[in-house]
Amino acid sequence: MGISMYRASAPRFAATLKNYAAILGKAQAHAEARKIDPLVLTAARLYPDMLPLSRQVQIATDAAKGAVARLAGLAVPKYEDFETTFPELQARIAKTVAFVESVPPAQVEGSEERAIELKLGPREVKWKGMQYLLGFALPNFYFHVVAGYAILRHNGVEIGKADYIGEV
Repeated sequence: MGISMYRASAPRFAATLKNYAAILGKAQAHAEARKIDPLVLTAARLYPDMLPLSRQVQIATDAAKGAVARLAGLAVPKYEDFETTFPELQARIAKTVAFVESVPPAQVEGSEERAIELKLGPREVKWKGMQYLLGFALPNFYFHVVAGYAILRHNGVEIGKADYIGEV
């Protein structure tokens, strides 16, 4: 039996994004309890040449909606990247989850061989659906979720692996 392209994508993106939203909620509560300007956390970076938390969330949501749309043969929804506050970032996550969950499973199933073309900086990359999902989309998505988690943990937010993984 082969892999279910739908079950390997949309539900995984949605579940992890819901966990990310909960983590952001804990970060906001942390900032409020310690009287820290929340923008300090949303602008925080792990290292000066790395992207801030707000951008990590934006890229993770872009990765999720982009992957599901491409696998389903849909146009990728466009979002403006204006979010800087926890409520704005959580709203972006909620909008992404709603999109991901709106795509019918049948539209993603069978996309293993679908041609996926993506512009990454100056280069154009071509994949088959399975290769794209497993070799690029999921690793890229998880990278940006973990980067955001690490930024918050590094800044003292009391979160752990259970927050990242969620209920199993």
